Amino acid sequence: MSAAEWKRRCEAEWGLQGAPMPDHLDWKTIYEAKPLGRNLLKNPAPLGLSKAAPPPEPDLPMAPPRGPPRFQPEGDFTAWTTGTEVLPYDTSGIPEGVVICALPQLSWFTLEQVVDLKAEGLWEELLDDFQPEIVVQDCYEESQLHQSIYQLQVKLLAADRTTVISEHSVSPTEDLSTYSHQWKEVSHVFSGYGPGVRYVHFLHRLKNSFLNGFFPTRFTDSSVVIQARRSSS
Repeated sequence: MSAAEWKRRCEAEWGLQGAPMPDHLDWKTIYEAKPLGRNLLKNPAPLGLSKAAPPPEPDLPMAPPRGPPRFQPEGDFTAWTTGTEVLPYDTSGIPEGVVICALPQLSWFTLEQVVDLKAEGLWEELLDDFQPEIVVQDCYEESQLHQSIYQLQVKLLAADRTTVISEHSVSPTEDLSTYSHQWKEVSHVFSGYGPGVRYVHFLHRLKNSFLNGFFPTRFTDSSVVIQARRSSS
């Protein structure tokens, strides 16, 4: 297949009519990389879960676990940079003089990943002039551990990996008045973000609790997908 035919295939399959597609690019390599329409995050479900099935019910321990408390769920976190922040005990709402034998130890578990858009097969003219949509999605569990159990921060970065061109963050407040244990979906579409974007920095934080056992807030199906802009008609 000729270079022109590979270029036409990219244009047709990815809806890039009107987008800059310079002839000097290796369109066969770009087509095989498939930079549009696929999840650019590596290992998007490190806990081995899927939103196609309900989140697992909490595993209540028969006896208090031995050893130090856990602050990180079990999983394969390859491709993610992780961190843990143990929070001070929350004594608000406890009347003065009341003795509490034990309080839950809350912690934030942070996972982040940086997507190199050019390394994934995108080209500068497309990112700067056409500015395809950057679609971010994530799912987290209604763990009901606290009113604040999930935070998401996504930044579009310049070539220096530091300059922020656009960003989106969310920190929802949970309704604990009624019991619910489902996946909650979070999404955002970046569009018209301006020239210079070369990286996507994806970071989310999940709150966990330890009290006679480890109780996590689980997540799954994190994604960053590049797609051609939707028609305005």
